[in-house]
Amino acid sequence: MRAWLQCGRGIFAAAVALLLIYGCASTPRPAPVSEPTPSMPEPEAERAPAAASEPDRRPKFYTIKKGDTLFTIALDHGLDYKDLVEWNNIGNSNVIRLGQQLRLEAPASAVVSTPLKSAPAVDGRPVGSSPPVAAGDAVKSQPKGVKVPYSDQALAQLSGTQVKPVAPVIAKVDPHSEEKPAASEDDDEKVDWGWPAGGKMLSTFNETTNLKGIGIAGKLGQPVIASAPGKVLYSGDGIRGYGKLVIVKHNKAYLSVYAHNRYLLVKEGQSVVKGQKIAEMGSTDSDQVKLHFEIRRFGKPVDPLKLLPPEGPAQNAP
Repeated sequence: MRAWLQCGRGIFAAAVALLLIYGCASTPRPAPVSEPTPSMPEPEAERAPAAASEPDRRPKFYTIKKGDTLFTIALDHGLDYKDLVEWNNIGNSNVIRLGQQLRLEAPASAVVSTPLKSAPAVDGRPVGSSPPVAAGDAVKSQPKGVKVPYSDQALAQLSGTQVKPVAPVIAKVDPHSEEKPAASEDDDEKVDWGWPAGGKMLSTFNETTNLKGIGIAGKLGQPVIASAPGKVLYSGDGIRGYGKLVIVKHNKAYLSVYAHNRYLLVKEGQSVVKGQKIAEMGSTDSDQVKLHFEIRRFGKPVDPLKLLPPEGPAQNAP
Protein backbone atom coordinates (compact mmCIF):
# COMPACT_ATOMS: atom_id res chain seq x y z
CA MET A 1 0.00 0.00 0.00
CA ARG A 2 2.79 2.37 0.95
CA ALA A 3 4.59 1.54 -2.24
CA TRP A 4 1.49 2.30 -4.25
CA LEU A 5 1.12 5.74 -2.66
CA GLN A 6 4.74 6.60 -3.35
CA CYS A 7 4.29 5.48 -6.94
CA GLY A 8 1.18 7.66 -7.30
CA ARG A 9 2.97 10.67 -5.89
CA GLY A 10 5.80 10.15 -8.38
CA ILE A 11 3.39 9.94 -11.28
CA PHE A 12 1.59 13.15 -10.16
CA ALA A 13 4.85 15.04 -9.79
CA ALA A 14 5.97 13.92 -13.22
CA ALA A 15 2.67 15.06 -14.75
CA VAL A 16 2.93 18.46 -13.13
CA ALA A 17 6.47 18.83 -14.42
CA LEU A 18 5.36 17.93 -17.97
CA LEU A 19 2.56 20.51 -17.85
CA LEU A 20 4.98 23.23 -16.77
CA ILE A 21 7.42 22.38 -19.53
CA TYR A 22 4.65 22.36 -22.13
CA GLY A 23 3.24 25.67 -20.98
CA CYS A 24 6.64 27.37 -21.21
CA ALA A 25 7.21 25.98 -24.66
CA SER A 26 3.76 26.86 -26.10
CA THR A 27 3.50 30.46 -24.84
CA PRO A 28 6.84 32.09 -25.44
CA ARG A 29 7.27 35.38 -23.60
CA PRO A 30 8.35 38.23 -25.94
CA ALA A 31 11.57 40.02 -25.19
CA PRO A 32 11.10 43.43 -23.59
CA VAL A 33 11.27 46.32 -26.07
CA SER A 34 12.85 49.56 -24.91
CA GLU A 35 11.33 52.54 -26.77
CA PRO A 36 13.51 55.66 -26.92
CA THR A 37 12.10 58.57 -24.97
CA PRO A 38 11.30 61.39 -27.40
CA SER A 39 13.51 64.38 -26.77
CA MET A 40 11.75 67.69 -26.23
CA PRO A 41 12.78 70.32 -28.80
CA GLU A 42 14.84 73.06 -27.30
CA PRO A 43 13.08 76.43 -27.37
CA GLU A 44 14.41 78.75 -30.03
CA ALA A 45 16.31 81.72 -28.77
CA GLU A 46 14.18 84.79 -28.94
CA ARG A 47 15.47 87.17 -31.54
CA ALA A 48 15.95 90.66 -30.40
CA PRO A 49 13.67 92.99 -32.36
CA ALA A 50 15.35 95.26 -34.83
CA ALA A 51 16.25 98.54 -33.23
CA ALA A 52 13.72 101.05 -34.45
CA SER A 53 14.94 104.50 -35.26
CA GLU A 54 14.09 107.03 -32.62
CA PRO A 55 11.26 109.35 -33.61
CA ASP A 56 11.63 113.07 -34.03
CA ARG A 57 11.67 114.41 -30.46
CA ARG A 58 12.76 117.95 -31.21
CA PRO A 59 11.07 120.57 -29.03
CA LYS A 60 8.73 123.15 -30.51
CA PHE A 61 10.42 126.03 -28.69
CA TYR A 62 13.95 126.81 -27.49
CA THR A 63 15.16 129.37 -24.94
CA ILE A 64 18.42 131.08 -25.92
CA LYS A 65 21.33 130.48 -23.53
CA LYS A 66 24.73 132.11 -23.16
CA GLY A 67 27.03 131.26 -26.06
CA ASP A 68 24.21 130.40 -28.47
CA THR A 69 24.05 131.76 -31.97
CA LEU A 70 21.27 131.35 -34.48
CA PHE A 71 23.58 129.10 -36.51
CA THR A 72 24.39 126.74 -33.62
CA ILE A 73 20.74 126.53 -32.61
CA ALA A 74 19.78 125.64 -36.18
CA LEU A 75 22.56 123.04 -36.41
CA ASP A 76 21.69 121.43 -33.07
CA HIS A 77 18.09 121.01 -34.16
CA GLY A 78 18.68 120.05 -37.78
CA LEU A 79 17.04 123.20 -39.13
CA ASP A 80 17.79 125.96 -41.60
CA TYR A 81 18.73 129.18 -39.80
CA LYS A 82 16.80 131.12 -42.44
CA ASP A 83 13.64 129.31 -41.34
CA LEU A 84 14.31 130.38 -37.76
CA VAL A 85 14.64 133.97 -38.96
CA GLU A 86 11.30 133.76 -40.77
CA TRP A 87 9.39 131.85 -38.07
CA ASN A 88 10.52 134.28 -35.35
CA ASN A 89 10.47 137.55 -37.31
CA ILE A 90 14.17 138.18 -36.64
CA GLY A 91 15.51 141.26 -38.40
CA ASN A 92 19.24 140.50 -37.99
CA SER A 93 20.39 136.87 -37.85
CA ASN A 94 23.47 137.94 -35.88
CA VAL A 95 21.47 139.57 -33.09
CA ILE A 96 19.51 137.41 -30.63
CA ARG A 97 18.74 138.03 -26.95
CA LEU A 98 19.62 135.93 -23.93
CA GLY A 99 16.46 134.27 -22.64
CA GLN A 100 14.60 134.86 -25.89
CA GLN A 101 12.28 132.01 -26.83
CA LEU A 102 12.55 130.80 -30.40
CA ARG A 103 9.94 128.91 -32.32
CA LEU A 104 11.45 125.73 -33.84
CA GLU A 105 8.62 124.94 -36.24
CA ALA A 106 6.55 126.84 -38.72
CA PRO A 107 3.65 128.68 -37.07
CA ALA A 108 0.18 127.42 -37.80
CA SER A 109 -1.64 129.26 -40.57
CA ALA A 110 -3.94 131.99 -39.31
CA VAL A 111 -7.62 131.13 -39.60
CA VAL A 112 -9.56 133.84 -41.43
CA SER A 113 -13.16 134.12 -40.25
CA THR A 114 -15.69 135.37 -42.79
CA PRO A 115 -18.75 137.17 -41.32
CA LEU A 116 -22.05 135.52 -42.09
CA LYS A 117 -24.17 137.34 -44.64
CA SER A 118 -27.67 138.31 -43.59
CA ALA A 119 -30.45 136.28 -45.18
CA PRO A 120 -32.25 137.99 -48.08
CA ALA A 121 -35.71 139.41 -47.48
CA VAL A 122 -38.52 136.98 -48.19
CA ASP A 123 -41.43 138.11 -50.34
CA GLY A 124 -44.64 137.25 -48.47
CA ARG A 125 -47.12 137.50 -51.36
CA PRO A 126 -49.31 134.51 -52.17
CA VAL A 127 -47.96 131.87 -54.49
CA GLY A 128 -48.82 132.60 -58.12
CA SER A 129 -49.58 136.28 -57.63
CA SER A 130 -47.75 139.00 -59.52
CA PRO A 131 -45.07 140.99 -57.71
CA PRO A 132 -46.08 144.48 -56.66
CA VAL A 133 -45.36 147.26 -59.12
CA ALA A 134 -43.89 150.49 -57.88
CA ALA A 135 -45.65 153.70 -58.73
CA GLY A 136 -44.51 155.20 -62.02
CA ASP A 137 -43.23 151.88 -63.35
CA ALA A 138 -44.80 150.75 -66.61
CA VAL A 139 -45.72 147.14 -66.93
CA LYS A 140 -43.89 145.55 -69.87
CA SER A 141 -45.56 142.74 -71.75
CA GLN A 142 -43.13 142.44 -74.69
CA PRO A 143 -40.93 140.81 -75.58
CA LYS A 144 -41.76 137.62 -73.80
CA GLY A 145 -38.87 135.73 -72.25
CA VAL A 146 -38.10 132.36 -73.77
CA LYS A 147 -35.98 129.79 -71.98
CA VAL A 148 -33.46 127.98 -74.15
CA PRO A 149 -31.05 125.20 -73.23
CA TYR A 150 -27.61 126.40 -72.17
CA SER A 151 -24.94 126.43 -74.86
CA ASP A 152 -22.03 128.59 -75.93
CA GLN A 153 -24.05 129.81 -78.93
CA ALA A 154 -27.03 130.79 -76.77
CA LEU A 155 -24.75 132.66 -74.40
CA ALA A 156 -23.17 134.45 -77.37
CA GLN A 157 -26.54 135.57 -78.69
CA LEU A 158 -27.49 137.00 -75.33
CA SER A 159 -24.21 138.85 -74.94
CA GLY A 160 -24.04 139.97 -78.57
CA THR A 161 -20.71 138.25 -79.21
CA GLN A 162 -19.72 135.37 -81.39
CA VAL A 163 -18.15 132.39 -79.72
CA LYS A 164 -16.45 129.82 -81.83
CA PRO A 165 -17.26 126.29 -80.81
CA VAL A 166 -14.37 124.68 -79.03
CA ALA A 167 -13.68 121.03 -79.54
CA PRO A 168 -13.65 119.08 -76.32
CA VAL A 169 -10.19 118.30 -74.99
CA ILE A 170 -9.56 114.63 -74.43
CA ALA A 171 -6.71 113.86 -72.09
CA LYS A 172 -4.29 111.31 -73.45
CA VAL A 173 -3.25 108.62 -71.01
CA ASP A 174 -0.04 106.74 -71.56
CA PRO A 175 -0.82 103.08 -70.80
CA HIS A 176 2.86 102.44 -70.11
CA SER A 177 3.17 105.16 -67.51
CA GLU A 178 2.93 104.17 -63.84
CA GLU A 179 2.02 106.50 -61.03
CA LYS A 180 4.83 106.77 -58.52
CA PRO A 181 3.85 105.91 -54.96
CA ALA A 182 3.98 108.69 -52.42
CA ALA A 183 7.14 108.85 -50.34
CA SER A 184 6.80 107.30 -46.89
CA GLU A 185 8.40 108.31 -43.64
CA ASP A 186 10.80 105.36 -43.98
CA ASP A 187 12.39 107.11 -46.95
CA ASP A 188 13.94 109.57 -44.50
CA GLU A 189 16.08 106.72 -43.19
CA LYS A 190 17.30 105.64 -46.63
CA VAL A 191 20.32 107.74 -47.57
CA ASP A 192 23.00 106.51 -49.97
CA TRP A 193 26.03 107.61 -47.95
CA GLY A 194 29.57 107.84 -49.27
CA TRP A 195 32.92 108.94 -47.84
CA PRO A 196 33.42 112.73 -48.01
CA ALA A 197 37.19 112.50 -48.43
CA GLY A 198 40.04 110.04 -48.50
CA GLY A 199 42.90 109.89 -46.04
CA LYS A 200 44.01 108.62 -42.67
CA MET A 201 41.42 108.37 -39.92
CA LEU A 202 42.45 110.74 -37.14
CA SER A 203 39.55 110.45 -34.72
CA THR A 204 36.33 108.53 -34.33
CA PHE A 205 32.92 109.47 -32.96
CA ASN A 206 32.89 110.38 -29.27
CA GLU A 207 29.92 111.69 -27.30
CA THR A 208 32.15 113.58 -24.86
CA THR A 209 33.92 115.78 -27.41
CA ASN A 210 32.70 119.20 -28.49
CA LEU A 211 32.73 118.34 -32.19
CA LYS A 212 30.96 115.00 -32.45
CA GLY A 213 32.06 113.35 -35.68
CA ILE A 214 35.13 111.82 -37.32
CA GLY A 215 38.41 113.40 -38.41
CA ILE A 216 40.09 112.58 -41.72
CA ALA A 217 43.63 113.78 -42.47
CA GLY A 218 44.49 114.98 -45.94
CA LYS A 219 46.43 117.42 -48.05
CA LEU A 220 45.84 121.15 -48.31
CA GLY A 221 43.39 121.76 -51.13
CA GLN A 222 42.28 118.13 -51.32
CA PRO A 223 38.68 117.78 -52.63
CA VAL A 224 35.89 117.49 -50.09
CA ILE A 225 32.83 115.91 -51.69
CA ALA A 226 29.17 115.66 -50.76
CA SER A 227 28.52 112.43 -48.90
CA ALA A 228 24.98 112.19 -50.28
CA PRO A 229 22.65 114.27 -52.48
CA GLY A 230 20.90 117.19 -50.84
CA LYS A 231 20.59 120.95 -50.47
CA VAL A 232 23.16 123.32 -48.95
CA LEU A 233 21.74 124.77 -45.72
CA TYR A 234 24.82 126.75 -44.73
CA SER A 235 28.12 127.82 -46.25
CA GLY A 236 30.31 130.10 -44.15
CA ASP A 237 32.31 130.47 -40.96
CA GLY A 238 29.68 131.57 -38.45
CA ILE A 239 29.98 128.63 -36.04
CA ARG A 240 32.93 128.77 -33.67
CA GLY A 241 35.25 125.78 -33.73
CA TYR A 242 34.25 124.59 -37.20
CA GLY A 243 36.16 127.06 -39.33
CA LYS A 244 34.83 127.33 -42.85
CA LEU A 245 32.11 124.73 -43.10
CA VAL A 246 29.33 123.46 -45.32
CA ILE A 247 26.08 121.94 -44.04
CA VAL A 248 24.02 119.81 -46.43
CA LYS A 249 20.46 118.69 -45.66
CA HIS A 250 19.59 115.37 -47.27
CA ASN A 251 15.97 114.87 -46.18
CA LYS A 252 13.67 115.60 -43.27
CA ALA A 253 15.85 113.61 -40.86
CA TYR A 254 19.51 113.81 -41.92
CA LEU A 255 22.11 116.47 -42.58
CA SER A 256 25.91 116.33 -42.89
CA VAL A 257 28.62 118.75 -41.78
CA TYR A 258 32.00 119.42 -43.46
CA ALA A 259 34.35 121.61 -41.37
CA HIS A 260 37.88 123.18 -41.36
CA ASN A 261 37.88 123.79 -45.13
CA ARG A 262 40.17 126.21 -46.94
CA TYR A 263 37.71 127.19 -49.68
CA LEU A 264 33.94 126.74 -49.92
CA LEU A 265 32.67 125.99 -53.43
CA VAL A 266 28.89 125.94 -52.93
CA LYS A 267 26.28 128.50 -51.89
CA GLU A 268 23.31 128.30 -49.57
CA GLY A 269 20.22 126.92 -51.29
CA GLN A 270 22.27 125.11 -53.93
CA SER A 271 21.41 121.49 -54.71
CA VAL A 272 24.32 119.03 -54.77
CA VAL A 273 24.71 115.44 -55.85
CA LYS A 274 26.64 112.65 -54.21
CA GLY A 275 30.35 112.93 -55.01
CA GLN A 276 30.19 116.60 -56.04
CA LYS A 277 33.14 118.72 -54.91
CA ILE A 278 31.81 121.21 -52.37
CA ALA A 279 35.00 122.46 -50.69
CA GLU A 280 38.77 122.14 -50.45
CA MET A 281 40.34 120.68 -47.34
CA GLY A 282 42.11 123.13 -45.04
CA SER A 283 42.99 123.94 -41.44
CA THR A 284 40.63 126.80 -40.46
CA ASP A 285 39.97 126.60 -36.70
CA SER A 286 42.21 123.52 -36.59
CA ASP A 287 45.81 122.74 -35.73
CA GLN A 288 46.32 120.66 -38.88
CA VAL A 289 44.90 120.05 -42.33
CA LYS A 290 41.91 117.75 -41.94
CA LEU A 291 38.20 117.33 -42.53
CA HIS A 292 35.85 117.15 -39.60
CA PHE A 293 32.74 115.27 -40.78
CA GLU A 294 29.45 114.86 -38.95
CA ILE A 295 26.13 113.18 -39.67
CA ARG A 296 23.16 114.46 -37.67
CA ARG A 297 19.68 112.99 -37.35
CA PHE A 298 17.08 115.56 -36.33
CA GLY A 299 20.01 117.70 -35.20
CA LYS A 300 21.54 115.04 -32.93
CA PRO A 301 25.03 113.80 -33.94
CA VAL A 302 25.22 110.08 -34.73
CA ASP A 303 28.24 107.87 -35.42
CA PRO A 304 29.10 108.26 -39.13
CA LEU A 305 30.94 104.94 -39.17
CA LYS A 306 27.61 103.14 -38.68
CA LEU A 307 26.25 104.69 -41.87
CA LEU A 308 29.23 105.11 -44.19
CA PRO A 309 30.45 102.25 -46.45
CA PRO A 310 32.78 99.80 -44.66
CA GLU A 311 35.83 100.22 -46.90
CA GLY A 312 37.13 103.19 -44.91
CA PRO A 313 38.52 106.60 -45.91
CA ALA A 314 42.03 105.38 -46.74
CA GLN A 315 40.75 103.52 -49.80
CA ASN A 316 39.05 106.69 -50.97
CA ALA A 317 42.23 108.76 -50.88
CA PRO A 318 43.09 110.56 -54.13
